[in-house]
Amino acid sequence: MLLLRTSILSALLGLGAWQCAQAQQGLNNLWTGGYASWAGPPNGGLDLDFFSGPLELTYVDRDIGFRQSSTNITDLNGVLQFATNGSFLSDMYGDTLTNGTGINPSAYTSDFANGLELVQPALIIPQPVVSGIYYLIHGTVDNQGSFTAQYLYLSVIDMSLNGGLGAVVIKNQVLIDDALNAGKITAVRHANGRDWWVFCHKAFTNTYYRLLVRPTGVTVDGTQSIGIVRPADAGQVCFSPDGTKFAYYWGVEDLEILDFDRCTGLFSNPVFISIDDDNANSGVAFSPNSRYLYVSSASDCYQYDTEAADITASMVHIAQWDGFYSPSPPFATGFDVAQLANDGKVYFGTGNSTFHLHVVHNPDVGGVGCNMEQHGVELPVWFSNSLANHPNYHLGPVDGSVCDSLDINVGVAPLSSGEGLGVRVYPNPSAGACTVQYAAQPTAGVLEVRDLAGKLVLREKLPAWSQVHQVVLEGAAGLYNCQLVWGEQRVSTRIVMVP
Repeated sequence: MLLLRTSILSALLGLGAWQCAQAQQGLNNLWTGGYASWAGPPNGGLDLDFFSGPLELTYVDRDIGFRQSSTNITDLNGVLQFATNGSFLSDMYGDTLTNGTGINPSAYTSDFANGLELVQPALIIPQPVVSGIYYLIHGTVDNQGSFTAQYLYLSVIDMSLNGGLGAVVIKNQVLIDDALNAGKITAVRHANGRDWWVFCHKAFTNTYYRLLVRPTGVTVDGTQSIGIVRPADAGQVCFSPDGTKFAYYWGVEDLEILDFDRCTGLFSNPVFISIDDDNANSGVAFSPNSRYLYVSSASDCYQYDTEAADITASMVHIAQWDGFYSPSPPFATGFDVAQLANDGKVYFGTGNSTFHLHVVHNPDVGGVGCNMEQHGVELPVWFSNSLANHPNYHLGPVDGSVCDSLDINVGVAPLSSGEGLGVRVYPNPSAGACTVQYAAQPTAGVLEVRDLAGKLVLREKLPAWSQVHQVVLEGAAGLYNCQLVWGEQRVSTRIVMVP
């Protein structure tokens, strides 16, 4: 569904009816993209919103434009707080945030004043205990000869200022002064469920910088040397939704998958995988169940099973560029940056500014059954690979870990028993396949589907901290009861299947 508007305000007013039922979907439901609103359609801003479940596209007239760099955060009710394109910060209306100019000072940033052409150069972490305070951890290219960053910065945003529109109260505070690979800043929640681990990579080494975000602030916690030596590079990094795995991919130096300990903040068991392709654009994203890793490289897209005994041998070539241009040559729809969305699907940029995205509809399914659809999402404006850099804000503590000493459940909305409470199904009715959406829970659960006679027709595991699950009932028709169970907690709804 495509809506047109000239202000974000109309969307904010329309969210009220969803606030109670959808609070769990806040923080990372929104991707902001598009650019050059001043030129009018097909230029302009674009919101990709997953707040109500399925992707909704909304044209937005706003000052800020987004290239590859796009980072934002909403509140728990799905309302945009602020965003950045790596060059400056904007408020919820797309105007410049108070004191939001002058971030990432460098000649490179000046050359890209309308948005950095970097992958993951900025990340937003909520202050662990104070509502309305956000840490922006960011960088740019400082050394254009080697195409590396020299600084990792911290800026702090206080949303209580300027009538609730927010303001930058600390800007460009240096956290690290060293030669760093540009971009690829990512984070995962600490095993205590409150703090955060943040990572970037030291150029021309195999060393990761590890930072710790606590209520007292952001500090460098140390370094770890592991895996291959990486030169100044491009590419993308990501953690699995459950925080136990980490992937780093750049086409030239190829793929690494490492295990991660959320308690100690240490990587282990690096697996290096050489991919024989054209070594161009690069993207990585995990499936919702944290098992399958999707890797894109310009003309090709692959799936790896990270639970296989031989991860390299598990590779499935799920797509090769089909020759499609958007709208015409030379704007090829190749494969570039990737991101797992709140609807449980994995989306890919095209490597160009085009009118399309690629999408994996069933990423928890192994092999070609994952259903990769090339240029499957048509967009109303030029879109330049600006898939938002979001960590899993809903990940909570590791139960039973020696680090789980805070007795908190960050981001967990408790479920109640009763039909239809706390769970959504879409589309419903559906023709054989639908998505069940629910609040993240700290333990694995079970999904059961029964027909009206009580016969069990489907039983599948729900991974801990997952939020969506695909239900496929091929050849089914009629009304079915769907129950989700986590220990003593359970919630039910009904699914209608049509021929």
